[in-house]
This record gives sequence, structure tokens and C-alpha cells, in this order.
Amino acid sequence: MEDNKRFESVYSNKVRAGKRRTYFFDVKQTKGGDYYITLTESTRKFTGDGYERHKIFLYKEDFNRFVKGLNDVVDHVKTELMPEYDYEIFEKRQEEWEAQQAEERANAEASGGGDTAAAEPKSEETTEEDISW
Repeated sequence: MEDNKRFESVYSNKVRAGKRRTYFFDVKQTKGGDYYITLTESTRKFTGDGYERHKIFLYKEDFNRFVKGLNDVVDHVKTELMPEYDYEIFEKRQEEWEAQQAEERANAEASGGGDTAAAEPKSEETTEEDISW
């Protein structure tokens, strides 16, 4: 039981990205008391039966280079390749979609229809086989 506890998230952040995609940022602790980050992309399958997940493990020695590289490519797209594009439109659409989902859930509960929202993806727990130390 103690072994499984060390692979639980000590901090998590979930980022919804549209109707089918969610990103999870989880901080986990190693057996030696160190920390690492898992980045998980969870996408609802078109068939509706479950989720497809892709995971990246990010270790402390790579944090600065990873963030610098990510910021570099995002800035390049925003300033050089597509400077005229409104990148805030995605935030606006997401807020509208979340408000619509909340309204639909409230209406379903008020009419006694129960919860009609699709199941949300959850971050996968890391198993010992995922870690090589």
C-alpha cells in the first residue's frame, strides 16, 4: 500500500481543451523523495467508448529547458507564423461550452433527469512499472 501511495499526485492541474481533449499536469514523488511532472493528454475516442491517453514524464533537470522550448515555439507561431490570429477565441469558446454544459446539468437535475454530462477523463495513476528508478 505504501508503494502505491508514493505514485499518487501531490499536486494536479486539469486543463480542458475543447469537447474531447483534456490535459493533466500532475506532480508526483519518487521513492527517494524527489519530484517529477507527468503531462497527460486525454482524448475521448470518437466511438465514445473510453479515452486515449498520451503521457510525458518531465524531470526537474529538464524543467527550464522544456519551458523555454515550449515558450519559444508558441511565441514563434504567435508572432511569426500567425500574428493576426485571435488566440483568445479558444478561451471564449471553452467558457461558453462550459457554461452550456453547466446549464444542461442544472436543467437535467431540476427535471429529475439525473446527471447527463459525459464522464470526465481522469489522470492515470502512475504505476511502478512506469518509473525506472
